[in-house]
Amino acid sequence: MSALTKRFGALTAVDRLEFVVRPGEIFGLVGPDGAGKTTTMRMLAGVLAPDQGSAVVAGCDIVAESEALKTQISYMPQRFGLYEDLTVDQNIRFYADLFGMARATREEHASRLLAASGMSEFRQRLAGQLSGGMKQKLGLTCALIHTPKVLLLDEPTTGVDPVSRRDFWRILYSLVGEGVTVVISTSYLDEAERCHRLALLRAGRLLLCDTPAQLKSHLQGDIVVVLSSTPREVRAALSGAPGVWNAVLMGVGVHLAVDDAARRIPELEQKLAAAGLSFESVAQVPPTIEDLFVKVVGVGQSERE
Repeated sequence: MSALTKRFGALTAVDRLEFVVRPGEIFGLVGPDGAGKTTTMRMLAGVLAPDQGSAVVAGCDIVAESEALKTQISYMPQRFGLYEDLTVDQNIRFYADLFGMARATREEHASRLLAASGMSEFRQRLAGQLSGGMKQKLGLTCALIHTPKVLLLDEPTTGVDPVSRRDFWRILYSLVGEGVTVVISTSYLDEAERCHRLALLRAGRLLLCDTPAQLKSHLQGDIVVVLSSTPREVRAALSGAPGVWNAVLMGVGVHLAVDDAARRIPELEQKLAAAGLSFESVAQVPPTIEDLFVKVVGVGQSERE
């Protein structure tokens, strides 16, 4: 991909984007709303032409060879086009027919994919009667029925229950083992940790691109987590304290970016005690992609709550 750019009027949704996805890896696109993830996916799938730049996916130029590209990839958008008045089997058959698959090949692929996703017993159920997680797994089965070289997934697990998310990722890892390349955008930063490499985007621009471990090495200082039943009061008390660069609510804790955890933890405990605030623990923890995301992408505090 070279200088890939897309504009919508005065808005530059994707701005000279460049990265390389290696064969047989899970490559993640991470960024806040408006970062350009979906626009990038649509261009890589050949359904949206770039205004500038170029990209080659599965050996095909996304503009000059867009029709040939569609036989080599599968694109699963946020709202995958399942037919809710058709059964699971009928949806799979429809997508298989689009690629001209023989019946025996379709049945073999469908049986294997449905077994991997725990969907075998629901083959005769209407798609409209499936849970959200099951719909996503059916969508993935339809997207994979013709064995694509590259799988493009645009936030496929949004709103999906934790068990279905786990199943979904197990399937993705098995696909990589079979040589499929996966490009996935996600709003779940714990999922980002599961990718082989990540691209962090903001306002259509690439900020960083590397493995999760290498990306986290960009964080300076340490991360300290304060667990308390009153996290907002804790954040207010510790924001701006000496050596504290940032204070962000994450779940039931407050994540603090500090210059030196060993030095600051006793000071933080004293400050909380002086403010009359109770806490369960104040401890240093390894940095996460979420910590990096907050620092580098610059998500405002209101967006984290």
